[in-house]
Amino acid sequence: MKVNRADPVESDTGRMTRRTQAQRTAATRAVLIEAARKLFAEKGFADVSTQTIVAAAGVTRGALYHQFDDKAALFAAVYEDVERDLVTDIAARIMAAQPLDPLEAMGVGARLFLDRCVAPDVQQIVLIDAPAVLGWDRWRAVGTKYGLGVIEGMLAHAIAEGAIPEQPLRPTAHVLLSALDEAALFISRASDPDKARAEMTEVCDRVIGGIAGVQVKPSRRHRQC
Repeated sequence: MKVNRADPVESDTGRMTRRTQAQRTAATRAVLIEAARKLFAEKGFADVSTQTIVAAAGVTRGALYHQFDDKAALFAAVYEDVERDLVTDIAARIMAAQPLDPLEAMGVGARLFLDRCVAPDVQQIVLIDAPAVLGWDRWRAVGTKYGLGVIEGMLAHAIAEGAIPEQPLRPTAHVLLSALDEAALFISRASDPDKARAEMTEVCDRVIGGIAGVQVKPSRRHRQC
């Protein structure tokens, strides 16, 4: 079924109504991003054609190029979608883990991020393809857009609670974000990802401990996250 037309939809009252142009546009964009995300995660950017994407999405090629200038532009939207979901998921999991203090929360967040790096969509889209397709600067800009605010918030809370000493918030957040990005890239390119993840988890624990001025030893609860 092609979605780039004025399909009737059921309203809250049960009556069939026509979708607005904005709704049709949003629906087309959403199915394209969803289909492309699955394909890019499975096969990688280079091995997915636009014809394959539109076939999976159930739309026309014209609909794709109405929404996106080219395959790279669609990939950029997919990358943002993955980053947004990644940050939202990690934030929810940190809350569910109920860390004992702000410092442990930061360690839990770092571990969760590194664990998610082995997921196909994160590994292939975020860590392998995005730097190459979009360029290093744009790749970092998107990562900063979604991750920096979360890290700043955690740092601000840790400072307010006395878990770490007063220090410049934005520069420290950039250092942590860069460390996590580099750790993730190291894991994605390692011949033994499990070993690399374990090593990088210890490194990130020491980085967090250095910011706090203490030696961080992951608790049993931390290791189980």
